[in-house]
Amino acid sequence: MSARKIAQWHDAGLIDAATRDRLTAYEADHARPLLLWAVWGIGALAIGLGLISVVAANWEDIPGLVRLSVHLALIAGLLGLLFAREDRLAAQSPWAVEALAFIAAALGLTFFGHLGQVYQTSSPLWQPLGLWLALFAPMLVLTGRSWPTAAALMGGAVWCAWDYATSRNGDPDLARQLWLATVLTAPVFFAPLGAWLQSRSAREDFWCDLEELAFTYAVGSASLATAIAAWDGFGDRNVAGEWASVLLAGALGALAGTGVIAARSGISGRMTGIVIIGAGATVPLAYLLSGQTVPAALAFFALWTGIAAAALAASWRVLFQIAVGLIAVRLIILSFELAADLLMSGFGLILAGVMILVVAWSAVRVSRRFAPRKGSAA
Repeated sequence: MSARKIAQWHDAGLIDAATRDRLTAYEADHARPLLLWAVWGIGALAIGLGLISVVAANWEDIPGLVRLSVHLALIAGLLGLLFAREDRLAAQSPWAVEALAFIAAALGLTFFGHLGQVYQTSSPLWQPLGLWLALFAPMLVLTGRSWPTAAALMGGAVWCAWDYATSRNGDPDLARQLWLATVLTAPVFFAPLGAWLQSRSAREDFWCDLEELAFTYAVGSASLATAIAAWDGFGDRNVAGEWASVLLAGALGALAGTGVIAARSGISGRMTGIVIIGAGATVPLAYLLSGQTVPAALAFFALWTGIAAAALAASWRVLFQIAVGLIAVRLIILSFELAADLLMSGFGLILAGVMILVVAWSAVRVSRRFAPRKGSAA
């Protein structure tokens, strides 16, 4: 905020002189020399790129053990600095702690690839990801302060779960199918964890971000299931164990949603939990409706209508607008699915274009009229 803007507010009678002076003093104490930071950043980037270029040019001449030792020493040095100076760094700049944790985790993840390159070994991706989570997830959980760390933790868990499930898919054994359903649903349980720790930790933003990411994963998985059902992507549904696995996935989603409701009181916590429960119920429903275009689309509409209703109740403006937009897009896609032959004609294209305009106009009208006001709770 500029001093000129503060002076204009005072001249307009919006703030008194004392408030003007306090704002001016606060902005002076918290001023960010962006130009100076940019110069420092460019210099640091140039040095980093230079070091990378030197190492890359001589990569084959550097013994593998030396490279691994340096790589491991960098990780150890960052972790040592992080845990020895975390409180002091956090007092000066929480982003410094976040950056150190993120860089250490990234170096840890690339170390496994480096190790495989030196010793010419290979393995399924879920194995190094799982080992990385086992070694670095505790550090991310203990030091994370905002969305980059939360995204790294959640992204690693989702990637590991899906890669593992993909590599093991096709086994008709009931126990294996139930295990895969548990693995795929496991990242949703970051939601109740984040909900429970938000009011019990000084790093509220981190736990809030982690809960929102788990919420997104639950809703995204349910939406994907309805899309797969509309395209008959589940195929033969008589495979032993599949019915039990999708029912288990829905039950685990309901359990995670119930955990959010129990962990975080208030309308926001209740609505978050209810949506996650609804997303869990949508998965077995979509499996049941596989190959039925309209019923699968209706399941999608039901899910996102419920999300829109929850967003209205909890005053989530952005999520309400997203829900309205996605329903409109799905309506348009459904029309193309139902009129594939008609669209080959000029009349069909005209009809589709008119319908797209009508749906888009309706979505904008609904969003403007019913969306919570700006500044409402997110």
